[in-house]
Amino acid sequence: MTVSGAVRLEAPIKRVGVVLRERTAEIEAALARVRAWLEQRSVAVTVERLEARRSAGEVALEVSREKFDLLIALGGDGTLLRAARSVVGTGIPVLGVNLGHLGFLTAFPDADLEAGLGRVMAGQALLDHRFALRGRIESQGDTGGANFFALNDIVVHTSGAVRVTPLTLQVGSGGSWEEVGTFAADGVILATPTGSTAYSMSAGGPILVPGVDCIVVTPICPHSLAVRPLVMPASAEIRVSSPHLAAGHQVSVDGQVERALGAGEAVVVAREATPVALVRLPGQTFFSTMRRKLNWAARLPERA
Repeated sequence: MTVSGAVRLEAPIKRVGVVLRERTAEIEAALARVRAWLEQRSVAVTVERLEARRSAGEVALEVSREKFDLLIALGGDGTLLRAARSVVGTGIPVLGVNLGHLGFLTAFPDADLEAGLGRVMAGQALLDHRFALRGRIESQGDTGGANFFALNDIVVHTSGAVRVTPLTLQVGSGGSWEEVGTFAADGVILATPTGSTAYSMSAGGPILVPGVDCIVVTPICPHSLAVRPLVMPASAEIRVSSPHLAAGHQVSVDGQVERALGAGEAVVVAREATPVALVRLPGQTFFSTMRRKLNWAARLPERA
């Protein structure tokens, strides 16, 4: 067991779904390699039809109906996040193949495609179980809004022109709320430990090891030096609203799905009970990835 709670991927892989970033020559070439390699080993492959995708935040695959043994995301971290949201509650593991820039969450680059797939099929891969966030938009007198999910973060921010806006933060459970405070900022980020290395880190939030059981609340450019990031227990529900009913806000999910937040509405965020399983290979650890991808402590300081 590691700090991220990894276990070995041992189930036989017979049905694979593939999620794509977009239709480019690079993606098409990688897809052809994936399809050929898997089909030579009698693995059924179903590829996402991008023309059937209804929005940037949805996967055009019937994930729960298809009963895939593995979902492969060809692209970068954004593609992996989209794939991860689609498997919440199913237990289907997600394997990221990096054809993007950073690839912090992916298992290996496309240059190692066949070798990486070989190790996965040979039972050498590990599963990191990462918790996701479950959010809903709560209207006045209506607390039963539809759920949406995020592996990285849920962000409440201003819509239209960038400007400081007042936001009220409450914490509680079972609908019983305690006010944390009201502050002026460009918005607020509610991040998982997985998402702590994304937008939250850029906004000054702490980096969290994935095994830490908490939610990070990071104000975006707060208009006060006294407003700092908060680390909340993962068992808490967090409610974000605005004291100004006419203020225009949006909700972004993993930086991709945007929903308007109407007058008098609030966003309620909690930990999703079922974690998402991300595939990685042995030797690929959070700290090694942090050093390699984020240049964290990349070299010792020079002597004076």
